[in-house]
Amino acid sequence: MPDEPQPRPPTLLDALAPVIVMIALIALTIATFGVGATDGRLQVALMVSAAFASLVALKNGYSSAALADAAIGGVTTAVGAIFILLSVGALIDAWNMAGTIPTVVDYGVMLLNPSVFFLATASICAIVGMVTGSSWTTAGTLGVAFVGMASVMGLSDATAAGAVICGAYFGDKMTPLSETTILVPRLVGDLSVSEHVRNMFWTAGPALGISLAIFLVIGLSADASGEVSADAAVDALEGAFNVSLLNLLPLALLVVFTVRKVPPFLAILGSVLFAGILACFTQWPAVQAFVDDSSLGTFGTVVKGVYGAMATGFVSNSGIEPVDALFSLGGMASLLTTVWLVLAAMAFAAILEHAGFLERLLLPIVTRARSRGQFVLAVNASAISLNVTAGDQYVADVLPSRMFRGEFRRRGIAPQVLSRAVEDSGTVTSPLVPWNTCGAYMSGVLGVQTASYLPFCFFNLLSPVLDVLYGFIGFKVRQVQPPVVTAAPEAVEAQSA
Repeated sequence: MPDEPQPRPPTLLDALAPVIVMIALIALTIATFGVGATDGRLQVALMVSAAFASLVALKNGYSSAALADAAIGGVTTAVGAIFILLSVGALIDAWNMAGTIPTVVDYGVMLLNPSVFFLATASICAIVGMVTGSSWTTAGTLGVAFVGMASVMGLSDATAAGAVICGAYFGDKMTPLSETTILVPRLVGDLSVSEHVRNMFWTAGPALGISLAIFLVIGLSADASGEVSADAAVDALEGAFNVSLLNLLPLALLVVFTVRKVPPFLAILGSVLFAGILACFTQWPAVQAFVDDSSLGTFGTVVKGVYGAMATGFVSNSGIEPVDALFSLGGMASLLTTVWLVLAAMAFAAILEHAGFLERLLLPIVTRARSRGQFVLAVNASAISLNVTAGDQYVADVLPSRMFRGEFRRRGIAPQVLSRAVEDSGTVTSPLVPWNTCGAYMSGVLGVQTASYLPFCFFNLLSPVLDVLYGFIGFKVRQVQPPVVTAAPEAVEAQSA
């Protein structure tokens, strides 16, 4: 049987064409449908882009079966994130029914002054992010509560979402518990996690400090005027829910699970089930009002209430519309369009990677960098571009780490410089792209469109800027002795990178 012909390497035009089509379709979609684009239209644009990329790959000799397998493989890599996303949807409404989020909002409204609210939100989320090691867990739990508080206090929910994301991603970077904080130094090589974290602080610390100062200024100038007064909202909360410290037990349980490194899906699901059971003891009138079926016995009401909250969402019946809207979020079902967005983006990215388009796009960036500052800029530009084109922070972390590590080593630039550049761009800019898995997640759980909260993600915007600035001025860009190698191994390493 004759060997099948090998696919042709893509030209630069081949690699650029699908990206240009994607950008054009997304721009057209957003211009036509505005903030409602993520309700299905953006997903269609990404699927059409994936089809176009497939046609270019077919032209280059790739088989349709191979491309189909690549798309399926790309979707498969997102399954873990999808399960976490859906479980967080269940978590939010189970916590609403158990009074966990209403209790946090109630205490927060009473204790936090509106003038320091955004500052406190970012600071608290930074601490919790460091404890849990997960920006997703932080945003999906306390983040939801803080956005809720902002609505009750008459403050901007977009600014609150930005503060949540700033703090959550700082905490995610500054802890050895984070997956990306562990992954990136391993990919770069010759670097411990503790060295990586210490070096990241030189950009993350100033970026957070500047962000906190900006949030303080915004808070001091904010006009807190909601549809209802804060006192009326607190009265409505305490009338609809039994506000008690006991309601915080599901939150405490999730923190314990996270610290003990229980797999995220199982940790969240465990907290969901515990919250559902707790609600039947602490919030029984609210559960009965939600189920609204007097023919069911106690057991039937419990089952229907817990299942309903997880699947389609708890419905609050406080009698005050803004408060009821705040605690009635739709459960897993409300995140299905977000799941669709993730699936479409990952299929598109998988075809680009399989057909060699991503590597072809990055190659000129790698080869044209000459100075130390240009290399740092190239890493940041590559990772941010991958967040946009590949739609996943892990792709944005992995590819630059692998492609630049050999050249950084050859140039005598310390590995922690590369690892910091990858995190400052690949990790922290991921929630700023609507179709990226992180952007879709943050928008889905916080209930705020990516375009709305993006201008307030100061930490995420400043981190790559500071990293590039340090690269050009040479601040905290340590040099090491380049390895003494022969020309042949050097060429081999460059090829593999």
